[in-house]
Amino acid sequence: MSSTITSWGDKNPARLRTTNLIRIGFAIVLLIGWEAISRSGIFLRDVVPSLGPIALAIFKLVQNPVFYANLQATAFEIAMALGIGSALGIACGIIIGSRPFLSAAFEPYIYYMAPTPRIIFFPVMIMWFGVGVASKIALGAMSCFFVVALATADGMRQIDRVLIRVGRSFRATSLQMAFKIYLPAMRIPVLNGIRLGFGTAVVTALLAETKLSNQGLGFMVMQTYSRFDMPSLYGLLIIIFIIAGLGNAVLGRFANTAHHS
Repeated sequence: MSSTITSWGDKNPARLRTTNLIRIGFAIVLLIGWEAISRSGIFLRDVVPSLGPIALAIFKLVQNPVFYANLQATAFEIAMALGIGSALGIACGIIIGSRPFLSAAFEPYIYYMAPTPRIIFFPVMIMWFGVGVASKIALGAMSCFFVVALATADGMRQIDRVLIRVGRSFRATSLQMAFKIYLPAMRIPVLNGIRLGFGTAVVTALLAETKLSNQGLGFMVMQTYSRFDMPSLYGLLIIIFIIAGLGNAVLGRFANTAHHS
């Protein structure tokens, strides 16, 4: 994980220039390929529209107040899910990571449940929290929890035991050990866990909005699809991809800063 962060934060000008050229080249090839498929007649033009109508749809979307209202709803759900899931995941990871007995007893359950698609729990969340925002937050928090808990537990096992003995020699409380010893020492795996948790929270929240909701970007996607407005649908998907990428980049910047500090 740390090697990945190092490569992203590489300041070598030649390597950075080459990386940027590869990214730009890939984007250009992707756009040309899309336009070629649109014009080839392999698919109906309504199913795979050309880039012009998609660009126009994006322009109209970013000027539409309805888009920002739904964006605000989704952003709130993701932020709350990430905050709650990360807090619970860090607490659980510290507990099971610092106690081998608890780790042996409970960590396998987290590993087994982590790959389970969270959307299958959505009916349960609806019964517990209703059909409103709370059920989407709960589902996103659960999705984020597993990733952060496993990353934190793994980070706990990498802490230098000397630091732990020093903290205990000063009779530090559990909270003091957590905030003054554990978290500073394992900030990189924790931040990487939160970064991965953000991705799962985004996917889960959007999926939940497509199933049962009257607001959010996932709801907008389904509304656009129901009208068979393909340019707007692809434009909305592109915007969601960009927003999620920017959020991931911000968290990656924090992780990269922590790695070099």
